[in-house]
Amino acid sequence: MSIDRLYIAATSQHVGKTTCTLGLMTAIRQRGYKVGYCKPVGQEWVELNDLQVDKDALLFARGMDFELRADVHSPVIIGSGVTANYLDDPARYHFRSAITKASRKLQSRNDFVIYEGTGHPGVGSVCDVSNAQVAQLLDAPVVMIVEGGIGSTIDKLNMNLAMFRERRVPVRGVIVNKTLPAKLEKVRHYVSKYLEKTGIPLLGVLPFEKILSNPIMSSIRHSLQGRTLMNRDGLNNQVENIASGSLLAQEEVENLKNLLVIVSHRRLYEALTALQIILEDRNLPGTTISGVVVTGISEESPELPYTEFLQQHKIPVVACPLDTYGAAVRISQMEVKINLKTPWKIGRAVELIEQHINMDLLL
Repeated sequence: MSIDRLYIAATSQHVGKTTCTLGLMTAIRQRGYKVGYCKPVGQEWVELNDLQVDKDALLFARGMDFELRADVHSPVIIGSGVTANYLDDPARYHFRSAITKASRKLQSRNDFVIYEGTGHPGVGSVCDVSNAQVAQLLDAPVVMIVEGGIGSTIDKLNMNLAMFRERRVPVRGVIVNKTLPAKLEKVRHYVSKYLEKTGIPLLGVLPFEKILSNPIMSSIRHSLQGRTLMNRDGLNNQVENIASGSLLAQEEVENLKNLLVIVSHRRLYEALTALQIILEDRNLPGTTISGVVVTGISEESPELPYTEFLQQHKIPVVACPLDTYGAAVRISQMEVKINLKTPWKIGRAVELIEQHINMDLLL
């Protein structure tokens, strides 16, 4: 049976729902369909012409080249205080009608529409617009995204699919994302075996790709609540490896590709001296360094050594008040989302969908 809409849901946050949605939307477009996009219920929003729109809707509008309209592409925003106000007086809000109006417009203007859910299936329940309720309202079959594994993956699927079963929402298929490459076939075999009992097809298993989890310097600065000391233009640099200044001084850093150096302001001269020696010994360009985070800085800016070297290679330098260990921990705990400043991620997401997802089975 051919379909003209899909609702992309996930078992939880940070499993790659937006990345998969980007890939699916592009793959369907490439098959000759005019594809529309909607984020029916949003929580993280930005201001656009005095209106609130979900961040993902803005990402898709710019990445997929369509004119963003809040009422069409991001009809409901559940911001701070809305849930309590809704419980006090639900009649003040018209969430469901806003969603159906947006859907009617999108369906009439496109061959196919992708609706992107928010968080896990229950998000929005307090305002009667959970993912399951919205998918039912839109009469949209669901694609469920879950993180790779076997036991934990099946447990999460069973729990999260229950909400859609309760509302009699058809599930078009499951995509297992972020699977360790060495376990792809094993995960495919056992998750498919489980899903056969439910009648739900496994659409594909996507490998974990480190490039999709790599942050950029601006995201690191934001996470550290830091400030840029120089070379702001380099804040879009991708970070693949991290080393402390003390490791540089001991020449114990093996992989310098897209390297972030985290160093106390007291050891900055020593670290940059060691860095230049290592680069020269290994015949590597300074551009292999993504950035430098100088720790232990509160208000006063430190005097930076080797500014000529930093300027020559446009290496961004960020200062933060945390110590080196605290900064490293904060960075390691970052949740990295795909955005317009990471075009290589959008391109790779599309490639992964094409390589690993059975689009014929989906459509």
